[in-house]
Amino acid sequence: MDLSKLVTPLTRQTLSGDVYKQLSDLLMSGRVMPGEQLSLRTIAEGLGVSVMPVREAVHRLLSEKALVLLPNRVLRVPRMTVSQFREITDIRLNLEGLAIERAAALVDERGLQEIQGAHEGFSREILAKKPSESALIALNKELHFAIYRQARMPMLLEMIESLWLRIGPILNYDFRSGSTRVKEHVSATHHQKILNALKKRDAQAARKALAGDLQGAADFIVSAGVLLADDVAAEAPERAAPARGAVKSPAPKRPRATA
Repeated sequence: MDLSKLVTPLTRQTLSGDVYKQLSDLLMSGRVMPGEQLSLRTIAEGLGVSVMPVREAVHRLLSEKALVLLPNRVLRVPRMTVSQFREITDIRLNLEGLAIERAAALVDERGLQEIQGAHEGFSREILAKKPSESALIALNKELHFAIYRQARMPMLLEMIESLWLRIGPILNYDFRSGSTRVKEHVSATHHQKILNALKKRDAQAARKALAGDLQGAADFIVSAGVLLADDVAAEAPERAAPARGAVKSPAPKRPRATA
């Protein structure tokens, strides 16, 4: 994977925080896949920084379980089991439902314009003859967080971001797979219902429309068979190695990307 095409080279002094922000956005936006291997060196080259701030950002992501460091020192985007995915979906329905209810009560005209703009961008892309999966993924995230920011609850927003870090790599599988949900513009329909409810300041309708969007996507992902079966995961668990000390840079000439 060529990270230089997905991220913006960094120039500011707060490099560790900037690296963390860009890596978080890659995960939350679903632009890296479950099971995909990463290396400190590749990330550093893509961002145009040294390995040290990357190492610091990676340790933070390891502690948040957004990345795993396997016993063989391979740094990888974690895979998710069916039960883990369902549990996170249930939590999201509650947290994001609370956020959209509060947003419906507090959103102002400027906020509605931002949400409207994100919705229109997403709708244009999904209605295109050949929609760009990367654009759909990015615009979907932009729309959801434009809504959640209107709740004006920073701690709740942090919790939602933490869940998206864990679920982001698999969350937009239907956009990547060119599913019937994309061809039938299902997400755009849900988004329009959400926007209509927000304009009316109807918190319950907004929450119901959001739940339809989240649950519909989740049901498709489970049915697609792209998650780990719980019994298989129990037999061969993907265990993370303890993140002690500095994560080592990949040794040269090794065939695998190592952390």
